[in-house]
Order: sequence, then structure tokens, then C-alpha cells
Amino acid sequence: MSNDVLTRLEEVLQARKSAEPDSSYVARLYQQGLDSILKKIGEEATETVMAAKDGEKEKIVYEIADLWFHCMVLLSQQNIKAEDVLNELDRRFGLSGLAEKASRTTD
Repeated sequence: MSNDVLTRLEEVLQARKSAEPDSSYVARLYQQGLDSILKKIGEEATETVMAAKDGEKEKIVYEIADLWFHCMVLLSQQNIKAEDVLNELDRRFGLSGLAEKASRTTD
């Protein structure tokens, strides 16, 4: 189910790239550019943190959905597929988090 939701969302986000900015929230975000998309991700991340601090499950789910949505907008804007992120998560599966992080550390 989750991959189906991601696929459908990717299709909608892709279609919004050619939509008029006054016809769609996402089209407007695309038109406003990368900084606006990044600002929304920052806002949604902060709201997610606040929801977690409040400890209300429904609020956490709602805010994470907003965060994921705006991350998907960024991926689409950057022409990156959700599958690329899922593949990276799959690659990390079974790796020690400490070992994975150390593999990214540069001197």
C-alpha cells in the first residue's frame, strides 16, 4: 500500500509542475522555487517536533504526513524518485547505524 501511495503522489506532484501557480498549492510552491519548498520543510519539521513534545499520536501522524508531503515536493522538484530514497533505506537495512554514519565521515 505505501508504495502505491508514494507512486500516486509522485504522479500528482509531477503533473503539478506544468500547472498554473494559481490553480494548485504545489504548482505555486514550484513557481516560488527551492527556497520556498525548503522553508516549508523546515516549518513542517518544527511542527513535527512540537507535536512529538505534546505526545498526541494523531497530531504527530498529521504533522509527519505534512513533513513527508513537502519532502516529496522537494524530491519531485529535484527530479528524484521516492524509489531512490527507499533504495537508500534498503541499502542501510541491517547496517549498524554507527558504522553507516562512520562511512560518511570525512577527515
